[in-house]
Amino acid sequence: MVIFSVIEFVVILEQEKLVLLLDVGPSMHGVLSEVEKLCSMLVEKKLIFSKYDELGVVVFGTEESKNDLTTEVGGYQNITVLQDIKVVDGDLVDTLQKLPRGRVDVVLDAIVVGMDMLIKKYKDLHKGKKRLCLITNAIHPIKDSFEGSKEDQVMTIAEQMAAQGMKIESIVVRGRLSRDANKGVMDENDHLLSIFSKKTRTRIVYVDTPTSLLGALKTRRVTPVTVFRGHLELSPQMKIKVWVYKKTQEEKFPTLKKYSEKAPASNKLATHQVKVSYEYKSVDGSSTSVIPPEQRIKGYRYGPQVVPISTAEWDAVKFKPEKGIKVLGFTDASKIKRHCYMKDVYLFIAEPGNTRATLAVSAIARAMKEMNAVAILRCVWRQGQQNVVVGPDSFYFNVLPFAEDVREYQFPSFNSFPASWQPNDQQQKAADELVQMLDLAPSGKEALLPEFTPNPVLE
Repeated sequence: MVIFSVIEFVVILEQEKLVLLLDVGPSMHGVLSEVEKLCSMLVEKKLIFSKYDELGVVVFGTEESKNDLTTEVGGYQNITVLQDIKVVDGDLVDTLQKLPRGRVDVVLDAIVVGMDMLIKKYKDLHKGKKRLCLITNAIHPIKDSFEGSKEDQVMTIAEQMAAQGMKIESIVVRGRLSRDANKGVMDENDHLLSIFSKKTRTRIVYVDTPTSLLGALKTRRVTPVTVFRGHLELSPQMKIKVWVYKKTQEEKFPTLKKYSEKAPASNKLATHQVKVSYEYKSVDGSSTSVIPPEQRIKGYRYGPQVVPISTAEWDAVKFKPEKGIKVLGFTDASKIKRHCYMKDVYLFIAEPGNTRATLAVSAIARAMKEMNAVAILRCVWRQGQQNVVVGPDSFYFNVLPFAEDVREYQFPSFNSFPASWQPNDQQQKAADELVQMLDLAPSGKEALLPEFTPNPVLE
């Protein structure tokens, strides 16, 4: 196995171009109210976080047909473009809160209509930003193709999507809606949707209840940014050009701002902002004049005294390491304990387009995997960085503590407690079952992947 060779980067750029493909056929009527809430929430979030994103809405399964392909080439019946692609606004929210209820079920033609909208609007521009989002239960058979099999038809559409830089995410609603459905048809549809997923490197999300729809659609995309670009130094004579990304990162809550209600309600130009400014004056009170910044020096307590240290003095004695990553040595992976990992995980890849660097990183990764070894590195991401970090594994990277930073605490054994404090068999069994219930997924299966599990507060 090669650690880094299975890692793929998908750079999600800003100002997304999105087309919603919504199934409004009879079998979806039971969840359309939740779909309306979900899509309205999506637009509202975009108005806050991504107000320059563009969005279009296509519904399929309607009695009437209203789309360009029906007019231009014929066919593509029962598909209605509710909203052409445009910058998100409040009108889109109103449109999505009143979805029509259809009477027929079609899927594949709607995907082609959505593709056609994106191609006509952007042509070859904005590759990587164009996305389709399909919401359906996929329980009805897809009509046969005039040429070739259904799989060939889907493969052709998926390849065209990939060539145009488009992606399609599928949200499949099952549960009680699919109890009486034909399992063979559902399996076939799932297989066909998986072709889109593989070709465009996206996901299929299955939801069992209408409520779980709310967590199925992620509204924001984050652009990965390199924290380091430079050489991984194994020795003064051997250096490999690498890029370093954060593998995962905690998403912080938006900070709250101060709000003032002193402005009259009739003043529409009022910003209600609160600005805070600080003034420094002499402690002895002999002067009421404000001390300007150039006359202020930061003080540090040393016992009962305050020692002034100027910025120039700090710069003179501050530790200023050179930017770079150096391998200090290798050790067995079993010697690096999981509880020693201190921070977020980083990801090392060879410099894109550099064949020699790619081969070198691959060779080291294969050797380390085969020997179950990790590398101990000294990392300085930026010139003059104050904190130098040390971590194992030159491809998946985490920060290790220095020996003097480790403080181990030995907890007393429960066996030392008196017998009256010890749990009986029934109590012990109840405690064990409680711990088992806290497990979010069966062993060996990651059910809550971070990239597919949005924070409900932020999303």
